[in-house]
Amino acid sequence: MRGTLYNELRRAGLFCDAILKVEEVEFPIHRTILYECSPYFQALFKDRTTTGQIFHIPLVSPDILRVIIEFAYTGSVASTEDNVQELMMTADMLNIVGIIQACCHFIGELLCPQNCVGIWKFTNICESSELRCKAFHYIIQHFEEVVPAEEFLQLSVKELTVFIGKDELNVRIESSVFEAILRWIGHIPREREQHIAVLLSQVRLGLTSRLYILTQVITNKLVLSSTECKLITEHSMCMLWHISTIEPLPCGLSNTLARPRVPHSFLLVTGGWSEGVESCDIVSYDSVVDHCTNISDKLQNPLAYHGTVFLNGYVYCVGGIQREHYCNNVVRLDLRTHVWQEVAPMHFHRGYVSVTVLNGFIYAFGGSNGLVELNTGERYCPETNQWTPIAPMHLPRSDASCTVLHGKIYMCGGFTGTECLQSSECYDPETDCWTMISPMSCVRRGLRVVEYNEIIYAIGGFDGIQCLSNVEAYAPGSNSWHPVSPMSSDRSNFCLEVMENLLYVIGGFIGISNVDHIDVYCPSSDLWVARKAFMSRSYASSCVVSGIPNMAEFIISRYSLPHFNEDLGPGFFS
Repeated sequence: MRGTLYNELRRAGLFCDAILKVEEVEFPIHRTILYECSPYFQALFKDRTTTGQIFHIPLVSPDILRVIIEFAYTGSVASTEDNVQELMMTADMLNIVGIIQACCHFIGELLCPQNCVGIWKFTNICESSELRCKAFHYIIQHFEEVVPAEEFLQLSVKELTVFIGKDELNVRIESSVFEAILRWIGHIPREREQHIAVLLSQVRLGLTSRLYILTQVITNKLVLSSTECKLITEHSMCMLWHISTIEPLPCGLSNTLARPRVPHSFLLVTGGWSEGVESCDIVSYDSVVDHCTNISDKLQNPLAYHGTVFLNGYVYCVGGIQREHYCNNVVRLDLRTHVWQEVAPMHFHRGYVSVTVLNGFIYAFGGSNGLVELNTGERYCPETNQWTPIAPMHLPRSDASCTVLHGKIYMCGGFTGTECLQSSECYDPETDCWTMISPMSCVRRGLRVVEYNEIIYAIGGFDGIQCLSNVEAYAPGSNSWHPVSPMSSDRSNFCLEVMENLLYVIGGFIGISNVDHIDVYCPSSDLWVARKAFMSRSYASSCVVSGIPNMAEFIISRYSLPHFNEDLGPGFFS
């Protein structure tokens, strides 16, 4: 209120007691307002009481000073893409913390592959640990998109070495790191060719293949001209040979050349039944090294028959059953801060609930309230923290499963309270209507469905008599299901997710006990392979986590790994 009044007086030119002057442009101001804004102005005005005194502000443009004065009076910052860097540098010089923070937030929202290197370097001039960290992680997470940008070529050898040496570097294939090095060197070859050995030492050549090293690396003229590079390639070839022959690696051979990087995404499993009781545990699965890790963030109460989704950095646990109590509450875990928070509850209590995410909303369907099976649905908006009812399904469905394709939600199978279901239906959020689609080939409850490459896969479940291993795929274009290869074992009420073009089936129930191994399906080859990682869990729920800056906190440390996991060497599913 005080600032608003003074700002009106300033605009009217009333009761101003000083003038700030830059480049012959004068700005009448009230010293008391600027005095509160910054230690710079406190020092400038100290012991100077003459009304109307002119203060010259060096190294500041009139446009930027105008923005600073507006901030002092209103608390708002008129930053734009054109002025934000100059504004932040000036605010840093004048020690105006509020503007620095606002500029950091504004610049952080502008990060893209074309400017992230420049923004990261800008923090060397205008220090901001928060912005520097954000830009650094952006480069790490989007490395393959950053490499073609012009700014990538402006990195120093020391800076590039730091980036490509990080376990957290996000690359789909390791060969892209070698190709990035060649692009960087090729920009100024005479100056940069000398750095080939130090850069090549950071490439995980043991994560490529012998063919790639023989045809693309060893034959490169820069590698041929360097004794150090030849030694690196020889060590990498030796490592790959030992991996392919499943022999122990020779003592003393560094595993750095084959140490897996932190994955772009990992699978998170929450709650469920384990060893005959409901669990509070949350387990991460790192598919790169086939390893399950119990993370320190546990559910606040044992939970099963619930839904889990990942949205905007949060893991949401929706509904479920806690010690025979059917829940409508929803909690979320901020993976960046490890803090749990309870959000708005659903309108209905839902155990055996089906959940998914579409267009930034969380949807919850069906389930049971402990007395009857439900056909109702509702959706949650994180911005308003509210659940809104949507059109009911044609049938009540608990223990069903849903997935998203082409902006619509497909719900398959389930249990009505008296019978297992074979039917499926589709929800269009634009019309708030459900449409029945072709039924599956058999009845299924406790199944899981997932979309991959515009096909919906329905996997496993329980048909009322036994658990199932069979799998079928739905093509929306033809509105038809067709069989694909079955899993290696029968199971129901498991977790199913897609990562890196593969379908992962984790845990589940097999009639008298839990399934403890992980099955992995490759749609392109229609093949299933069993993984060794152990996770004996049923009636749990899962999601895929990606894009958080602290991915490494949720998976096994790369320094704790053996030289390499022989079963997961290069060429898996190739």
